[in-house]
Amino acid sequence: MKIVVLGGTGLIGAQVVSQLRDRGHEAIAASPSTGVDSVTGAGLDAALAGADVVVDVTNAPAFDEAAVIAFFSAATANVLAAEKRAGVGHHVALSIVGVDRDPDSPGYLAGKVVQERLIHEGGVPFTIVRATQFFEFLASIADASTVAGEVRLAPATMQPVAAAAVARAVADAAVAPAAGVVEVAGPERASIPSLVGRVLVAAGDSRPIVVDESMGYFGRDVDQTSLVPVGEAIIDSVTLEEWLVAR
Repeated sequence: MKIVVLGGTGLIGAQVVSQLRDRGHEAIAASPSTGVDSVTGAGLDAALAGADVVVDVTNAPAFDEAAVIAFFSAATANVLAAEKRAGVGHHVALSIVGVDRDPDSPGYLAGKVVQERLIHEGGVPFTIVRATQFFEFLASIADASTVAGEVRLAPATMQPVAAAAVARAVADAAVAPAAGVVEVAGPERASIPSLVGRVLVAAGDSRPIVVDESMGYFGRDVDQTSLVPVGEAIIDSVTLEEWLVAR
């Protein structure tokens, strides 16, 4: 199959392209650096010509809510329209576990809410792969939550996963029939402070972890189920400790 991967040069996209090629498919990495801009629509028609499947793993370049909504609104509308013109039979997109349960989420999640709605209404058979937080970004959570030298974190539960597992789930979805929504997570549920603390210890980072009930999660109020699957999900086997050792 010919599969076009929008965002195919990024963290997830590059791995999706590699996995699909290893399986014998014609996987095309498309991004602004290759002349394809989903926000403006530039290069989309040429890139999607003859494609059987389009995978969208693009990321908004900014994280403020208005910019993220504008990005996903324009990009998703343009991609779906181009898919219809090209006769693409399957749209695959990467999203976030829990986004459907909190449609009024602020910030980046607000853009994903818009993206999912447009896909559902877009008229192209689709699979949305919702993932939990990546192991790769746990250190960034610590940085974003540091106040006066302390890492202040909400005690909510998280079930993080390796980016490689997410890429594999996206690649699997791309070569299967449209499935609606699937979710992928790691094997362990633990508190955000516990998980982030383990990453800091492994990095030799001595910043203290402080559990703070008043802290949200990137502007979002979270509880013990907000960031984890509540139904059926693909559960990867790689633990955080195994991922840290491999790193």
